[in-house]
Amino acid sequence: MKHRHSLTFAALIMACFTLLGCSQESSSSADSTASLQPKTFHWKMVTAWPKNYPGLGTSAERLAERINSMSNGRLAIKVYAGGELVPPLEVFDAVSRGTAQMGHGAAYYWKGKTDTAQFFTSVPFGLSAIEMNAWLHKGDGLKLWEEAYAPFGVKPFAIGNSGMQMGGWFNKEINSLDDLKGLKIRMPGLGGEVLSRLGATTVNLPGSEVFTALQTNAIDASDWVSPYNDLAFGLHKAATYYYYPGWQEPQAVLELIINQDAWNSLPADLQAIVTEAIRAGNADMLNDFTWNNARALAELKDADVQLRRFPDEVLQAMQTESAQVLNDLANTSELNQRIWSSMQAFQKQISQMHEISEKELYNWRD
Repeated sequence: MKHRHSLTFAALIMACFTLLGCSQESSSSADSTASLQPKTFHWKMVTAWPKNYPGLGTSAERLAERINSMSNGRLAIKVYAGGELVPPLEVFDAVSRGTAQMGHGAAYYWKGKTDTAQFFTSVPFGLSAIEMNAWLHKGDGLKLWEEAYAPFGVKPFAIGNSGMQMGGWFNKEINSLDDLKGLKIRMPGLGGEVLSRLGATTVNLPGSEVFTALQTNAIDASDWVSPYNDLAFGLHKAATYYYYPGWQEPQAVLELIINQDAWNSLPADLQAIVTEAIRAGNADMLNDFTWNNARALAELKDADVQLRRFPDEVLQAMQTESAQVLNDLANTSELNQRIWSSMQAFQKQISQMHEISEKELYNWRD
């Protein structure tokens, strides 16, 4: 009898150890399963554009959707239009501080933070959209851009391009250089500096304020983008003359900036997804503008918009002054000098190719 009790007790002990082992194994298995669950990220993207604004605001929305889809929801991005979370011209600061992980805007808006930024969107009489893309992604451009933004804890990407822009909307004709003197015009970046030196008064306004400023005569003229966006804002109802060519913006890179710490927090596969989503967005925006500018220009012509070409005398003065402005900017720092030298070298080289290809075709096909 005693022997039987001993066996029973031993069996109970063995059963307890077995159950304990199963419990530990189950717990270990649950912990392992939890550790295999990928981490999800919830980011904010602030923009300089009105909500769902054609080409610009819609590009930001499409990028967020693309990243969410490609990451299977592991990186979810909420997009804020200009003014919803931060004012349009404070996007760079918000991303630098970490208020938002992403920002969508244009580099020349941040010239007050670093004058170097102006090289990375529109350079008067400079590279075209396809040339700028090549310099950024095959030449030194992106590496130099990253160097310029690194002190602010911000990582830049090209998220699109509006292509060749228009010269702007004017409520007075420009027949000579004298007509620029005293002209109050909204024009950011290097183009604005050129006009200032030619006697105009330049201001920097977010796009959402341009129509009212023109309509109330707070300004005499304004550049904005090109027919696609200008028609969306109804600028033809606020100004009389539509000037070309867009000497000040032969192209305009739009940028996607990411807080560097936020970027570093992403695993490698999500970094790759974001990079490829941005690359797709970069191509998508240029396609969008190329297609819709042609359609919008036809609509503006039907509305009897008065198209005007800047006189040769005015364009020549703008070109001469642009060269001086760019040289002065380059001389403000060693980094600026390297950027300008790299850009000029590529422009000289690619111009030789386009002189016998793009330009020759355009001259003959129409």
